[in-house]
Amino acid sequence: MITLSRLLSFLPLSWLHALGVLLGWLTWLFSPTYRRHMRENMVLALGEAEAARIRTAAIGETGKGMLELPRIWLRPLAETASRVVKVSGWELVEAASRRGKGILYLTPHLGCFEVTAQYLSTQAPITVLYRPPKRAWLQAMIEAGRAREQLHLAAADLSGVRTLLKALRRGEAVGMLPDQAPRAGEGRWLDFFGRPAYTMTLAARLVESGASVIMVWAERLPAGAGYHFRLQPPTQPISGTIEQRAQQINHEIEHLIRQCPTQYLWGYNRYKRRRGSEPPPPVEVGRA
Repeated sequence: MITLSRLLSFLPLSWLHALGVLLGWLTWLFSPTYRRHMRENMVLALGEAEAARIRTAAIGETGKGMLELPRIWLRPLAETASRVVKVSGWELVEAASRRGKGILYLTPHLGCFEVTAQYLSTQAPITVLYRPPKRAWLQAMIEAGRAREQLHLAAADLSGVRTLLKALRRGEAVGMLPDQAPRAGEGRWLDFFGRPAYTMTLAARLVESGASVIMVWAERLPAGAGYHFRLQPPTQPISGTIEQRAQQINHEIEHLIRQCPTQYLWGYNRYKRRRGSEPPPPVEVGRA
């Protein structure tokens, strides 16, 4: 698989995206579990009509996201960063850097989420939260792809949390996927598109450091033209209790997804219950 990934990394991005559309449809057709998760999540978040309208595009975008990874991970950093052809909101980074209290980048599973930390590492040091995948070959490829000069990894455990806090105290940046399902005992059941989702609280806790919070995602442009790097402030200051902050972060993620729903990873089982975690609260009548 690593050899195949290296071969794929040499293909033009436009070719990878074209092949990715085919892969997306093959995954949809031959994986009933994936198909069920994707249908349920889209309908829940968007409603029947909107889910039906964007389903074809979303299936193709998911496949593009899978096949673009070898090129993001295995090509030289300068080449990877050059695929970012447009940047919006960089003034937020400049303002946060002047504050000197660190930056907390929150990147959901939207667009090309793997290119965000890569691109940011070309501007300044960044430490990203990392949870090793189950497959050894994939872990080796991810670690090789993320081993950039100014891109540092923090394990998703207590030592990793300390690493993130130290980076923020130095005035540096940290990044994470806030819509990734946490381990049992590391989250709360909070609303996400009207349904309880086991939500990480780490991002909400890191807000206590005083770091500037920036929502960031990379929109995948048509025909392999590259990526539009988008940085946005939260719609309102993230404050309150841990639970209130974590809930607001969920709402901020929803806000981003609505901007480009075809490029969200709808097949990700966002609502799964981790083994050992408490059961979710019942869904209120009228919100199922």
